[in-house]
Amino acid sequence: MAIFRQYIAPLLVVLVFIFALVAVSARIFLPSDMAAPAPIENVEIGHGA
Repeated sequence: MAIFRQYIAPLLVVLVFIFALVAVSARIFLPSDMAAPAPIENVEIGHGA
């Protein structure tokens, strides 16, 4: 259990941090229209097809 606490758990934390950093930083390289939030459309609920 000491190996997990000393080596594996910190490695997982660092990998998750790096993944999150890359995912957030990727917005810099997107075209300007894709970096914006998705548009919200008015959708009627309960309108069956």
